[in-house]
Amino acid sequence: MSALKKTVLTVAAAAVLPVMTAVPASADGKIDGPDTNGPKPPVSMSTVGGAKLGRVGTQVNLGAGAPVLPKQLSGRSWIVADAESGAVLASHNAHWRLPPASTLKMLFADTVLPKLSKNEVYKVAPTDLAEVGAGSSLVGVKENLTYSVHDLWLGVFLRSGNDAVHVLSKMNGGIPKTVKDMQKHAEELQALDTHVVTPDGYDEKNQVSSAYDLTLIARSGLQKKDFREYCSTASAKFPGDVQKPKEGEKVEKDKNGDPKRDSFEIQNTNRLLTGAPGVTTYKGIAGVKNGNTTHAGATFTGVAERDGRVLLVTVMNPSSTEGQAVYQETARLLDWGFSAAGKVKPVGELVPPKSARTKASPNPTAVGADSAGAGKATEPAKFAAANGEGTGGVGTALAVAGGVLVLLGGAVFLVNRRWPLPDLVRRRPRG
Repeated sequence: MSALKKTVLTVAAAAVLPVMTAVPASADGKIDGPDTNGPKPPVSMSTVGGAKLGRVGTQVNLGAGAPVLPKQLSGRSWIVADAESGAVLASHNAHWRLPPASTLKMLFADTVLPKLSKNEVYKVAPTDLAEVGAGSSLVGVKENLTYSVHDLWLGVFLRSGNDAVHVLSKMNGGIPKTVKDMQKHAEELQALDTHVVTPDGYDEKNQVSSAYDLTLIARSGLQKKDFREYCSTASAKFPGDVQKPKEGEKVEKDKNGDPKRDSFEIQNTNRLLTGAPGVTTYKGIAGVKNGNTTHAGATFTGVAERDGRVLLVTVMNPSSTEGQAVYQETARLLDWGFSAAGKVKPVGELVPPKSARTKASPNPTAVGADSAGAGKATEPAKFAAANGEGTGGVGTALAVAGGVLVLLGGAVFLVNRRWPLPDLVRRRPRG
């Protein structure tokens, strides 16, 4: 009997077994959550990635030896996922559509980065900055001065500069076109909770995303080398005003014959990357993006590597009064995820983009399974998937829909399985 037939029979048998229910998220079955007087998640949410991800509350299936989830979690929505296999290790209201704040800039970058050469230089017109929202985070772009696309992306990722976003949007054909492009890309990624109104994440009516979608978007962006490098950069120099010559001296020129300009240092606002009072830098952190607005509260998506495993965590709008709560809760979930990996049954998966290339493999293994346990299903049929041997392996996915076993010939996202994470990760000791 072929390996594929054996796998089909194994999965079919597993499908008739009772589905394991989620175990308590903490030792006493309780977990700190959002203010009970605050907004409630809708009863019906999207089930993209699995039925459990559409349920209200915390979803986790703890296996033998798995640690319980941290008690100090107050985010309205959060998710912990394996960035490579796509297995969702645990979630809480994963598909709740909430204001994303500047985490939406991940979608902006993933959409626009491939369209503009980083060496292109652009002179900013006053109209380019006219629609930047009041109170926006800014990097300090000035009208009538020139900037490279590389400089502008540093402004987007490090300082979350809405001014830089608007200039890049202008270079992409304008705000309306960029919003349309972002929406189309979100649909391609199957980030269907996301509705784009502005490219910078500024509070606008009906501008929403979800922890699930933001994680999908980050996963897509991280497959781009420039995206990885920008989101992991801790600090950089940014062009300032034209240098003023001393009395009697001529204006100095740069190599292009333009007046020389001052520069100033900008630091990444991702506090797990750079640290802050009360926040320790997270060992192995490699991005991705934070946000904070009046309606969204604090939001954050982070990626980190430990012992060769790469995890993604998104936390949206924690209600805790703890200082820098969004980072503290992300760090706790990352710690939990690294400890729990291989000991939990996935509650869902990060789905591939619609156009993801796929390829069949004769040696399927389960999503989220350790290499030592290859071939063992991690959850009855639903989330079994294949990873071929080696760093570029892909395979088949099996799914049960409506009680009928369906062979989905290769429905696995072709990720670059061992992302060459930035030098920043290599330099820092891993936790």
